[in-house]
Amino acid sequence: MTNKTKNNRKVAQQVLIIGAGVAGIIVAKQLKEQPANFTPIAFLDDDTNKHKQHIIDIPVVGSIAALDSVIASHPIDLVVLAIPSLNDVKKMQFIKKCRELQLNLRIITGVNDTMFQEQAHIDVTMEQLLGREPVKLDQHQVSEQIKGSTVLVTGAGGSIGSEICRQVCSLQPEMLILLGHGENSIYAIHMELRKAFGEQVRIQPVIADIQDANRINEIMTKYRPNVVYHAAAHKHVPLMEQNPREAVKNNVLGTRNVALAAAKNYVESFILVSSDKAVNPNNVMGATKRIAEMTVQMIATQTNSHFSIVRFGNVLGSRGSVIPLFKEQIRQGGPVTVTHPEMTRYFMTIPEAAGLVIQAGGLQQGSKIYVLDMGEPIKITTLAEKLITMSGFTLQEINIAFTGIRSGDKLYEELMNEGEMYPEQIIPKVHIGRPTTFSAESITHFIETFNQLDDEILVQTIYDLVAKKKVLSVKQSEVIPHENLIRS
Repeated sequence: MTNKTKNNRKVAQQVLIIGAGVAGIIVAKQLKEQPANFTPIAFLDDDTNKHKQHIIDIPVVGSIAALDSVIASHPIDLVVLAIPSLNDVKKMQFIKKCRELQLNLRIITGVNDTMFQEQAHIDVTMEQLLGREPVKLDQHQVSEQIKGSTVLVTGAGGSIGSEICRQVCSLQPEMLILLGHGENSIYAIHMELRKAFGEQVRIQPVIADIQDANRINEIMTKYRPNVVYHAAAHKHVPLMEQNPREAVKNNVLGTRNVALAAAKNYVESFILVSSDKAVNPNNVMGATKRIAEMTVQMIATQTNSHFSIVRFGNVLGSRGSVIPLFKEQIRQGGPVTVTHPEMTRYFMTIPEAAGLVIQAGGLQQGSKIYVLDMGEPIKITTLAEKLITMSGFTLQEINIAFTGIRSGDKLYEELMNEGEMYPEQIIPKVHIGRPTTFSAESITHFIETFNQLDDEILVQTIYDLVAKKKVLSVKQSEVIPHENLIRS
């Protein structure tokens, strides 16, 4: 915030208040009680009945659209948006306008919010940060598939897995199996769902490691699920760069174990949760997710079940994502750290992500790749600025520091390769991609022999498998017979 000085004394900051309602009047009174620091000089309000009036001796000089002209004629140090009821779209437009005018902005989120209280507690929703209307998918067809069925979710204690479980329960399955490796997270989601849906749905928690093929097959055989949502994965990019073997064991072998068990036990629909980082990957996490996709597509050729893949962009608010980190940095007074000013990502909310997974399971169009239409990619810097501003701070109070691109990071992500994309959306807001060709023999050989490779050769082999120049067509002679798949 730019404080001017005169004779070594601070000059009070000139404040423009947007909104002359209850919240705006409360703000104005608070500012008047701090005369050495702030001087509220005017209101802007869209209620024309208030124009040219004075409210607690402060003039209402026009509508919100007059912001440019007021700024041009008055030396404004701070703008306070004091309309808690303003919808998210208009709020985002106003924030963007203030950013273009290089104005310090503070947002009041309710009449109990003040200019001088500790503001880091403010809960900014993921929908507010998204910058677009959340996508709501039609779940009518899905409800027919889920109702009365047995559903198994791997990674059920994770951010995505737990939301899949919540949405599945609302569709009235006969039974929901919560499969996860961490007992605390499975306990938490089990308690939550039992309280909310315990009288309508049988909910069975199961502790298991997807790397244990025998255990996974035993679970599939015991419960005979109709639908499997495979959300368990290692997803943290820098950690997987440092632990490539664990990325393969969980993301590739674990996926193979779950998919094979699903095929052997005649699951009707299997859905793999993948990532946009699987497209032209340049990090271990993305490469192992791409190999997991290939593995699922390979197994899909040997079963009559519907095996599908869903690719996500970055999921706002999920564990390990930037939003929890940014919120913590804001609570600590900053700075908020961003790797590069030009880095962009596609973003979606946790409910959108889970809804897309469930929608894909209900389409049953064979082995396809599904991607939600997430609009235009967003700069991480823009996201950080929004979160800071909507948390009630100015960009001068909480600044942004650029730390440099990490190993495995890309400036931008892609949702599909050119060869995968159908020219049009088959269903509204969802892109459907066709499977690409690859060498099933190479994937199988890698899975069987990866433990014999040291880490350096292992990483090189991973990239060789997903590189375009190495992609080969799947020939019938290379496909593993179904009975061999089931026995392996």
